[in-house]
Amino acid sequence: MRWEGNEQSDNVEDRRDEGGGGGGGFGFGGRGIGIGTVAVALIAGWIFGINPLTVLGLLSGGGGPAPQVQQQGPAHKPPADDREAAFVSTVLKNTEVVWSDIFRQSGGTYRPPKLVLFRGATPTACGTGESAMGPFYCPGDKKVYIDLGFYDTLRNQLGAPGVFAQAYVIAHEIGHHVQDELGITGKVDQMRGRLSQTQNNAVSVRVELQADCFAGVWAHHSQQSKQWLDPGDIESAMNAAQKIGDDALQRSAGRAVVPDSFTHGTSAQRQRWFSTGFKSGDLRDCDTFAARGL
Repeated sequence: MRWEGNEQSDNVEDRRDEGGGGGGGFGFGGRGIGIGTVAVALIAGWIFGINPLTVLGLLSGGGGPAPQVQQQGPAHKPPADDREAAFVSTVLKNTEVVWSDIFRQSGGTYRPPKLVLFRGATPTACGTGESAMGPFYCPGDKKVYIDLGFYDTLRNQLGAPGVFAQAYVIAHEIGHHVQDELGITGKVDQMRGRLSQTQNNAVSVRVELQADCFAGVWAHHSQQSKQWLDPGDIESAMNAAQKIGDDALQRSAGRAVVPDSFTHGTSAQRQRWFSTGFKSGDLRDCDTFAARGL
């Protein structure tokens, strides 16, 4: 992916020198945590209703409270010579251009989110954000949060290298913002209170697969306008989708695959929906809620 020299977004907040402790990646309680441990924590949360952060604390030998998060100061931009931040800012800018065009063509207006870089922990409108959660979107403040240490985990522990695999991660979270902008998030939230845990998990899978499809839609239009993808870039995104499927994560944790606990979809499903969006570039092909089969 030939991203250098392209325009960068101004909607990036750098909190990496504030609260939450350093280290980056999946740090917790002062000790590094592998992706297998994280998967165990997430699975325990899905199956037993336990807060994954509590499980992470126990597995890391901590057992104490979550890291203290200091009050954030005024937001500031990343340093100009920070290559990782420049990459994120470049991808974010392109999502702003692509989604603004798509919304405009349908008579709407796209309001881009902020993207927050942090380390360890940071306050959000959805509660305290932790590095161990991986990248996430908070509809309460319309911000995407990412500890760039996640990219080390993606590459070295999950086996998903490649610059475009990293872009896919951002595009997926932006996909959640697009859902919020389209009113999908609100409708899903209204529905959840009437559903069982298993049904809620099934709804979450459709939400996540749609975000994967939206990431593919972005990639389609981005490549059409920029021609900045190299051979193998799409394959690297598809590989990342495979590595972070619920079934793959459960297997990597040495656990039995439990479909009722899935919240993001299988590897095959995540690959299929990203590919669907990339091939068509049409939002109408991303209606995972109407799809009989995923």
